[in-house]
Amino acid sequence: MKVSVILCTCNRSDSLVKALESLAASTMPPLAEWEVLVVDNNSSDSTHEVTEKFCRRDPAHFRYLYEPRPGKSHALNRGIRAAGGDILAFTDDDVAVEPTWLQNLTAHLHNGTWAGAGGRILPDRAFSPPRWIPSGHKYALAPLTIYDPDLGDGPLSDAPFGANMAFQRRVFEQYGGFRTDLGPGLGGGIPQKSEDTEFGHRLLAQGERLRYESSAIVYHSLPAHRIRRGYFLEWWFDKARADVRVFGIQPGGAKWCVAGVPLYLVRRLAVWTVRWMVTVEPSRRFERKIKVWERLGEIVECHRQWHEGKLRKAEEPR
Repeated sequence: MKVSVILCTCNRSDSLVKALESLAASTMPPLAEWEVLVVDNNSSDSTHEVTEKFCRRDPAHFRYLYEPRPGKSHALNRGIRAAGGDILAFTDDDVAVEPTWLQNLTAHLHNGTWAGAGGRILPDRAFSPPRWIPSGHKYALAPLTIYDPDLGDGPLSDAPFGANMAFQRRVFEQYGGFRTDLGPGLGGGIPQKSEDTEFGHRLLAQGERLRYESSAIVYHSLPAHRIRRGYFLEWWFDKARADVRVFGIQPGGAKWCVAGVPLYLVRRLAVWTVRWMVTVEPSRRFERKIKVWERLGEIVECHRQWHEGKLRKAEEPR
């Protein structure tokens, strides 16, 4: 079976070089057919020139695609349509993959038992988490795109992260592509998160089986602007907005609303605000501040959807 790696990029030509160099060093079985599709999402830097160098150097394994519509989801779906593989793997333009990454990630996807797989996403080796980052939650480092669950190889009960995942092609034909009302670069106030995990949750909800491969490892770069409290708060705020789009609100939550905002969210906001204000220990205090920003994100998204619904209704012909 042929494997296609889809890598979407926009104006990150410097980090793209590192990512493509690591992919070029992939150690696949001698008879394996594999390719890397670089989907340029309307870049204005040297992305095209960088990719073309790899295409000329190794035309059997590298291809360049252009997607003019802004938004990573559009680029992902463009790559899916153009890919020649029976298995589609996904990674990002700011990672470096282990030479065995692609082989290990896709090893169990050839016989139909598993619909998809996810692997480990580790930080640069020199990274040491600041003390203010909460450590008690398994997704504490999610804003840094770090995914290193304490799991053995086997079934996944949660969606893998987009920088390290692969699926059988047939699941896209069966369940559709990535949602274009989620993800980076779409503009229009659309949440910048969850286009990848939403797809994994969609498969799990349909009873498809996903597998964790701990030996499929990528290393994620961590620019300084991400390792700050403000970035974490913005990330969780936007993630909460995306979760409302993906999962909705709790059953019965729409019974008591003001301007589209369920009153239970207002109560939760008040509770977490008080907990945040009275907590002294730094990491625990910041963890509770994150909860406040999450509740704010949920409230903003609920109100936004209510407002957009009113506008659509007003535009309907009478």
